[in-house]
Amino acid sequence: MTSPTSRRTVLAAALAAVAGTGAAGAVPAAAASAPTRDPAPASPPSTASTRANPLVDNAFWTSYADWRAGTAKGTRALPGARPSLVIGAPAGRTDYADPHTGTTTTWEYGTWTSPLHRSKVPATEVIASWNARTPAGTWLQIELRGQYADGTETPWYVMGRWTAGDGEGDIRRTSVDGQSDGRSSIWTDTFSVDDAASGLRLASYRLRLTLYRRPGSTLTPVVHRVGAMASDVPDRFTVPASAPGLARELIVPRYSQNTHAGQYPEYDNGGEAWCSPTSSQMIIEYWGRRPTADDLAWVNPDFADPQVCHAARFTYDYQYEGCGNWPFNAAYATTYRDMSAAVTRLGSLTDVETLIRAGIPVITSQSFLKEELTGAGYGTSGHLMTVIGFTAGGDVIANDPASPDNPAVRRVYRRSEWENIWLRTKRYNASGKVASGTGGVCYVYWPAEPDAAQRRALRSVGLL
Repeated sequence: MTSPTSRRTVLAAALAAVAGTGAAGAVPAAAASAPTRDPAPASPPSTASTRANPLVDNAFWTSYADWRAGTAKGTRALPGARPSLVIGAPAGRTDYADPHTGTTTTWEYGTWTSPLHRSKVPATEVIASWNARTPAGTWLQIELRGQYADGTETPWYVMGRWTAGDGEGDIRRTSVDGQSDGRSSIWTDTFSVDDAASGLRLASYRLRLTLYRRPGSTLTPVVHRVGAMASDVPDRFTVPASAPGLARELIVPRYSQNTHAGQYPEYDNGGEAWCSPTSSQMIIEYWGRRPTADDLAWVNPDFADPQVCHAARFTYDYQYEGCGNWPFNAAYATTYRDMSAAVTRLGSLTDVETLIRAGIPVITSQSFLKEELTGAGYGTSGHLMTVIGFTAGGDVIANDPASPDNPAVRRVYRRSEWENIWLRTKRYNASGKVASGTGGVCYVYWPAEPDAAQRRALRSVGLL
């Protein structure tokens, strides 16, 4: 599984790939009190995974019935074509001392706590994700509280503080370091059992949303979807390749992170480390969305592909000091019109083929030595790229942002090599030491109203 040390490198080490080389803020008072625990088994969310996958359990709350099933204090559910959660009559006010601006601001807030979700997979890791709009002067916090298999509970862990903007009056979006109960910890965006070999597992969890706005404002965050991926992927150095089952290539825009080297170094040292937002921007534009001219007015007009700079700025995690926070990238995608997104783990390239067949590309996270991926020309301890199709022989067609220019972004990688470096959880690094892999982590973005084929594909991998 992903170790505390490797989490940083997995998220940001595209810097090494491009070069060709081998205390949090205080929790607002609104988060201090725990909700009443349900005495009986809770109903599953309407979008819980239906796929029989022994390693992964996805659960999401997104329907009007889902929002109504939770415990609301100062929030309310809105029906409609795309049901949502908003601030109603605020539950109270609280001060938040932003560790990244040094300012303390008073906010109105409301909370929503999910029913207890009993995971079909007793988990060693959990990653939350959410789809929301946050107008200027609003933000939201996502928390998780789990119950171990022995019946004891975790504290409320902050999984992220999110706002789409970073203007005057906005907080700085951030993960929260230093959270642990001695049995589990939060590593940037991932809940992780500290010693998976002990047999300790998380059996169930709740999520809590806290929505914030300026006192007296009528604005509100609008949350369309919240959920989590729980998993127990065993330690493995090798994973056998799946049999090819599809030959198809999606036409996806090609952007190189390398062409942005040195640009806006305040966002994780510039383009050298922008594999995640560059990948996100490619897929967002594949779906016909992109920032407006006004959105891009801040970018130096001499820079090509300013939307990549925009994606880096607005996925940036001020605590992590990088653009590779997985849920933040998914949340960024849903700041665009009628988009949905989730962070999950897939079981094989067969699952990716299912999505590609329906026209849905996939952003994947992998780490490898130069000699482990033929044709890459680099090694990395963590890198994001997009899978856009498969050749007739089953090899992977990927848009790899760690390329010298946009035309070079399209690559073909050997299926067996690519599948192994993506799905394994253990590997040997350039020094011969054991390091971690991501175990099949990926981001999936799709329209809020998918067509019938897309719905079937998303449902089959547990995302609807």
